[in-house]
Amino acid sequence: MAEIIQQRIEDRIPELEQLERVGLFTKKEVKAMIKKATALEYKLHRRIICKEDFITYIQYEINALELIKKRRTRTGYSFKKDEIEFSIVHRIHNVFKRATGKWKDDVQLWLSHIAFLKKWNTKIKLSKVFSSMLAIHPEKPALWLMAAKWEMEDCGSSESARHLFLRALRFHPDNSKVYQEYFRMELMHAEKLRKQKLQLEQANMDLGEYKFSEEIVSGKLAEVVYRDATQKIPGAQFMLSLLTVARLFDFTQELQQTILQDLQCAHANDPMTWDFLARRELEAGPETGAESVSAQSRAAAAAHREERSCQVYEQAVARLATGVMWTCYVSFCQERFLRKTNNQDLKDKRQERLLSVFQRAHDASLLEEPLYKKWLQVLQSLGRTQAAEEVALAATRSFSRSVETWCASLSVLLELGAAGIGAAFEEALSLLNPKESLPVWRLRVAWSESHQSAEETAALYQKGLLSPVASVSVEVKERFLDWSYRSGGYKQARRAFVSLHESRPFSKEFFSTMIRIEREQEPPRMERLRDCYERALREFGSGDAELWLEYIREELQQPQGRPENCGKLHWRALRSLEGEDVDRFITQYTLLQTGHL
Repeated sequence: MAEIIQQRIEDRIPELEQLERVGLFTKKEVKAMIKKATALEYKLHRRIICKEDFITYIQYEINALELIKKRRTRTGYSFKKDEIEFSIVHRIHNVFKRATGKWKDDVQLWLSHIAFLKKWNTKIKLSKVFSSMLAIHPEKPALWLMAAKWEMEDCGSSESARHLFLRALRFHPDNSKVYQEYFRMELMHAEKLRKQKLQLEQANMDLGEYKFSEEIVSGKLAEVVYRDATQKIPGAQFMLSLLTVARLFDFTQELQQTILQDLQCAHANDPMTWDFLARRELEAGPETGAESVSAQSRAAAAAHREERSCQVYEQAVARLATGVMWTCYVSFCQERFLRKTNNQDLKDKRQERLLSVFQRAHDASLLEEPLYKKWLQVLQSLGRTQAAEEVALAATRSFSRSVETWCASLSVLLELGAAGIGAAFEEALSLLNPKESLPVWRLRVAWSESHQSAEETAALYQKGLLSPVASVSVEVKERFLDWSYRSGGYKQARRAFVSLHESRPFSKEFFSTMIRIEREQEPPRMERLRDCYERALREFGSGDAELWLEYIREELQQPQGRPENCGKLHWRALRSLEGEDVDRFITQYTLLQTGHL
């Protein structure tokens, strides 16, 4: 082992001599580098090696490269890079190879190797690393795409990129992303050839027997990929993704038309098809961005294009009376409604159209649940309180078992101050699953505290306390105790606590609220604080180190506290706590004792 390490250190001598000779490093720095490198080499040759040692070695060498770069910039010396930098790069590459050979499954290590080689533009080494990585991780499509993208964009090799895509499809024949990027690559290749052909024609160069294949230049290879992909992966969404890619290239009008025809034939009953066709009408109008065109004309043109889109949506909802189709229609109208415009007529038309589509979808019982909330938001923003109240009630009738719908509708009714809100709360709690009713209870309690008498609120709290659902009962206890203190003072809060402190289940917040109330009294009664802490520890003492520390702190800081109890509390805490809580408690208690907490 020592001979190998010595050989590796001796291999560094030429570059170190060059660094010292050209003045980038001093003799003292070179000696320090040799000492450090020897220590790192020994770590890599231990009987049991670890990944962190390799990473440390690599990082040290990369830092050395960065330092050399800064020294070159400062001194203005730019020669001898082959003997210095590229020697270090080669060594880092070899260390990466040893690390990836040992930990083949670590994808991040492979990616770090690739990123390093990309930075130093070592294409031959990088190509070999990609090949090795893909041989070990062929199941990861993203790695295939990364390799093909590098071959196409960085190396300019369409043939190598195509070969990688074909190999990727052997392992991932149904992966839409691989097909999509393969399709994009073929179109990029065709565009590249078209540019080359145009440049040669402009230069009037004689190509001899060489000719550009019209089929390849026109994108026929991409069409072959499209045909194969749509046979393997059905669905309008995938076909639309290929169409989106094709629209990025200005020579693919024929291919776009082919995809569009296939889309209409194969997926005529898919809402995504109709949504795309409708939105396409927005782009079909004439150019209106010239300065000579008035704002009024641009608004009229926008209104006309939106009208054509709506005509397509009308055909769609007539043919596909589904909630998804109506959702597409509503989403389109809402997007146009939210677009800013200074033309009041266009703004009014968009508003009228959006409200009309909302209403029609609701009348057809096809308006989906999330859209009711958007409908309510639109009506509230327009100040239509009566309509908003009606929609809120209609939403609860359509989705009477949905907690989200009830909460949104009740929030609107509360904001509008609608009559009969109490009956609405009763109806919600009777229809909803009790295990999901906590958000409604929160709204109802908050409303009762601000709009009902103390007797009615207390009766509501008593009803909530009797709930068989633990989450409801626990939170109502917390709110009841806090409300009792705010509305009736300390004595009423104390009575509430005494009546509930044996009624499980509890939360820590329930006891913390009472502890806070006791602290606010002048002077605090220590025996009652201890009672609260003891009851809280009985419920939560086995897993809450902070609660024990608070109790100890109370004994130390309160005028009526007994510091001599801290030792007993410390002993009890160590017996009650488990696992990591014990270590946490010991650490915090030590800091408390030494005055650092």
